[in-house]
Amino acid sequence: MLFVQAQARWCCPPTATTMPEVQRKPKITASRKLLLKSLMLAKAKECWEQEHEEREAEKARYLAERIPTLQTRGLSLSALQDLCRDLHAKVEVVDEERYDIEAKCLHNTREIKDLKLKVLDLRGKFKRPPLRRVRVSADAMLRALLGSKHKVSMDLRANLKSVKKEDTEKERPAHLRVDGHTCSFHIHWRLCARSRGACWR
Repeated sequence: MLFVQAQARWCCPPTATTMPEVQRKPKITASRKLLLKSLMLAKAKECWEQEHEEREAEKARYLAERIPTLQTRGLSLSALQDLCRDLHAKVEVVDEERYDIEAKCLHNTREIKDLKLKVLDLRGKFKRPPLRRVRVSADAMLRALLGSKHKVSMDLRANLKSVKKEDTEKERPAHLRVDGHTCSFHIHWRLCARSRGACWR
């Protein structure tokens, strides 16, 4: 019996229609998520601190190798002078190396800049900064350009004279006569357009 059930399951896997609908619950609760997040942050902080300490130790070890401690006690004047000469010679060598590296860096940056310009020329498009439309009055613009020297007011509306609006429309006759009948202007116009004759009487 068990073998038949197992064989049936193996031959016909359950489909969405045969399986009963079960609401899926979230795999992790909110409190568990918060706990895991805090644990991950603590672990990341611990790793960062450990890495920082390792870097500091590596730096101290490198400096100890490169710069041995000076033993000046018990040295004679000639030995101290020889030590100073050796140190000055080492400083000069390091300074020459630094100068050479700086020159190489400057040369490389110039080459990179030239290549970028060539690429832009080949593309034919220069990257333009996005411009915003800003409303600026003429007074504000002159103030920005001239500063305190600006005394002339550019407010053109203030210099305008006030003009009364005159009634430009001529008085039209309210009623017109068409073939002895009184009618409005619009009807008269339509009738005139139809007959194409002189309608004024």
